[in-house]
Amino acid sequence: MVLEMKVPSPGESITEVEIAEWLVEDGDYVEKDQAIAEVDSDKATLELPAEESGVITLKAEVGDAVAVGEVVCLIDTSAEKPEGSSDSSEKKEEPKKEEPKKEAPKKEEPKKETYASGMPSPAAKKILDEKGVDPSSVSGSGKDGRITKDDAVKAKPSMGTPTGGNRGESRSKLSMLRRKVAERLVSAKNETAMLTTFNEVDMSAIFELRSQYKEEFKEKHGVSLGFMSFFTKAVIRALEMYPSVNSMIDGKEMITYEFCDISIAVSGPKGLMVPVIRNAENLTFRGIESEVKRLAIRAREGEITVDEMTGGTFTITNGGVFGSMLSTPIINPPQSGILGMHNIVERAIVRDGAIAIAPVMYVALSYDHRIIDGKESVGFLVAVKEALESPEELLMDGNVKKALEL
Repeated sequence: MVLEMKVPSPGESITEVEIAEWLVEDGDYVEKDQAIAEVDSDKATLELPAEESGVITLKAEVGDAVAVGEVVCLIDTSAEKPEGSSDSSEKKEEPKKEEPKKEAPKKEEPKKETYASGMPSPAAKKILDEKGVDPSSVSGSGKDGRITKDDAVKAKPSMGTPTGGNRGESRSKLSMLRRKVAERLVSAKNETAMLTTFNEVDMSAIFELRSQYKEEFKEKHGVSLGFMSFFTKAVIRALEMYPSVNSMIDGKEMITYEFCDISIAVSGPKGLMVPVIRNAENLTFRGIESEVKRLAIRAREGEITVDEMTGGTFTITNGGVFGSMLSTPIINPPQSGILGMHNIVERAIVRDGAIAIAPVMYVALSYDHRIIDGKESVGFLVAVKEALESPEELLMDGNVKKALEL
């Protein structure tokens, strides 16, 4: 019996996928549930498992766009599994070929050094190399056109002429995921009235809390006490204060959500992934850190599903892990706001009328000005700043131990 394997639907609204890589070859025997291919959708890279055991015949090539429901391979389920190959220790050894005896090399008489036409003398070559000048671009005035030291001294590099460096290039096809990300980013720039407002955060209080409790937190909960839980908590508080930032446009209507599904931008092997923490408003510090770790690992190992990246009412992205000081993050449509975190650098600030050194992070809020006014956007970011600078009071109800479940 020959089974036709069709492309399953990876998720709602996805109509086609692209064959990213075949993990087997035409004519191979495959086992049921064995991963036979990796396919790219416009949201994630997924593995395609064999539906039955048998000999496979491929019907699509790497790079082909295949519609959901289309046949990509055939599996002959009546084919018997081939016997295993004999152990390498039982293989017959091939007779070793005798190598011909090498004769002692004959001593060659030293040749007198001559210079061909257009070749530089040793002194001239050294000067040309230091200048980065190609000898072929220099006219020699010496005997038989040889380039002399004087010719090399007078030679000038041409600003538009390559001087021997590598000028190669390569081409590779963009994956469906990368193409879709590009389309969404351009769409966000073209179809929203996007603005960005900035602020700075004194991270001293969070540094002190993490320094005091991170070991105890990790020992009890098995996850680190990172910055993401503080930022997520601060964002949720600000979204409750400014619900228009937790909204999106649907035609002529504005939808405002009463829950906070926070998207977390993660850099994966196939590009940017944005998994979602569902109902983050109900999670504790431990719950947020555990969920961030779980989703990040799944994204980086290519195991994230489309459902785990669908939805989201607001996004947090952390360019600081790559060393970014400041940026203007692009809205993740159809959401209306995104918060950009950046690196933390010790800077001089004024505290209580005196100059002090403090760990400072610049933060940026990009928002859709069609439904979020300047008052709401600035107020939102200020609320985030206030919560991060006074976490014990505004995020932990004055009880750090209880908030961290210690």
